Amino acid sequence: MPSEKNINQVEELSDELKRAKGIYFTDYLGLNVEDITILRKEFFENGVHYKVAKNSLLKLAAEKNDLKGLSNYLNGSTAIAYSFDDPVSPARVLKNFIKDRELPGIKGIVIEGDILDGSEFKRIANLPSKEELLAKLAMMLNSPLSKLVWALKSPLNDIANLLSNVKEKESKKN
Repeated sequence: MPSEKNINQVEELSDELKRAKGIYFTDYLGLNVEDITILRKEFFENGVHYKVAKNSLLKLAAEKNDLKGLSNYLNGSTAIAYSFDDPVSPARVLKNFIKDRELPGIKGIVIEGDILDGSEFKRIANLPSKEELLAKLAMMLNSPLSKLVWALKSPLNDIANLLSNVKEKESKKN
């Protein structure tokens, strides 16, 4: 018979897995207390949740959310990093953290219901943020408009210069 505590944890994990846009299953074994504290602080500053959970409870929560195929990633020590807003933000934090250290290892990834192997981590971590993509889109949309304005403005400048030159010649004649 499962304990009340485990039942509550499965319900909480199930809800978090359902709402999360990006979930990263990590192997935290080998990180010291100082490193985990630094990592948790970086996660907190970037709106990412980080939690150590029992594999058996994670499996039950995953089954409740129809996430099949996670069993391969839920062995050994497991912690999950997840975000409700940006599916790539946990990857960026982990990428910056791993630059200085070799841990934690990324076992598997779930992005909006799609399960990916941990080997895809580097590719995902290098994706630009939503804000960066929107800025690029705005620049691309603005560029043709700027060129159009310059194209329309150029003949008017030429005419103004021509009239100015004609006016100067006329004033020199008189």
